[in-house]
Amino acid sequence: MNKIDPICGMVGRIAAHGEWFCSEYCVRKYEREKKLVPIAKNRGQSLKGLSPIFYFYKSKLFITASVVSILLLSSFYLPILSKFRHHFFEYVGLVWKALALGFFLGGLIEVYIPRSYISKHLAKKSWTSILKATVLGFIFSGCSHGCLAITFELFKKGASIPAVIAFLLASPWANFSITVLLFSLFKWKALWIIGTSLFISLLVGFFYLWLEKKNWIEKNPNTIPLEQDFSIWQDLRNRWGRYQFSLKELFLGQIPSILKGAWHLAEMVLWWVLIGITIASLLGSLIPSQIFQEWLGKDIKGLFLTLGLATVIEVCSEGSAPLAFEIYRQSGAFGNAFIFLMAGVITDYTEIGLLWSNIGRRTALWLPALSVPIALLIGWFLNKI
Repeated sequence: MNKIDPICGMVGRIAAHGEWFCSEYCVRKYEREKKLVPIAKNRGQSLKGLSPIFYFYKSKLFITASVVSILLLSSFYLPILSKFRHHFFEYVGLVWKALALGFFLGGLIEVYIPRSYISKHLAKKSWTSILKATVLGFIFSGCSHGCLAITFELFKKGASIPAVIAFLLASPWANFSITVLLFSLFKWKALWIIGTSLFISLLVGFFYLWLEKKNWIEKNPNTIPLEQDFSIWQDLRNRWGRYQFSLKELFLGQIPSILKGAWHLAEMVLWWVLIGITIASLLGSLIPSQIFQEWLGKDIKGLFLTLGLATVIEVCSEGSAPLAFEIYRQSGAFGNAFIFLMAGVITDYTEIGLLWSNIGRRTALWLPALSVPIALLIGWFLNKI
């Protein structure tokens, strides 16, 4: 039986209106879009499979947060975990703003950007959709975890999977803060990092386009058909002509809807982010940084060691940039620094796990299979120049 949520594309557990939904939020949104009578008002019917609010302890976010809280409390009594708490809150300080911005922008997209707009530009199976997704990634950029919420909101709105992957790979390396940081550390060589990362996003996006044509990856169930003569500008003019500003509607309708959309995205993404931060904090507190620097030379072994370490250590682009520069300063291996930065995006278990659970396992597995060899080849080249 197909239990894919028609709103967000996740696996559904709530039966309603002949469909399956992952949450009550998606049920209510489906009812609004289809102009259906809410099930709660249908003569005592209930949402089968919907847990009452006092069953919140079953949510993945609550379970993950509870385990992390136990580790943090234990760090006050176990000397071996004393540095873990410091690393954990340091990472939280690095990523929370990007995450909050990502959830908020996702909420804005949820309320103000119709699915038809995304389908118009990013759902097409063409190279132009990959290019547009890369440009959007450059605009809607943030920490590699901060862009996750926006990425999956675009997926929910109907963007093709190749475009989603191109957006995901392009986002972390073009925002203003990381650009300034990279240039302050690497000077003009920062252009290599930003340029090659955007090149990888385009190339991998084109590969995914080919995989989609061969039916070797999943398809987005949220894409909606459009009429050939559909015009976004005409639709915007029509919407603007019908729009009537109201403070009541703003504070009682639109803002709550934005916050609900942001929270729904947080429930989908945040528990994976907590897992990533916790593992990275444990490794950062238990393994001295000097060991990394001693083994990361310019040879092939150094490249692969850098890739392996960055895979399990990386949390966000801002947090990895100083350590990447230290690797470059100590070893002179600029390619290793590039690999250390890129590995957090192309092999990060948080992103792969989210792709696996929300889009599909084939989409998730092809990401490192395609991007890792390309990144290693570029890293080897940068070590030679």
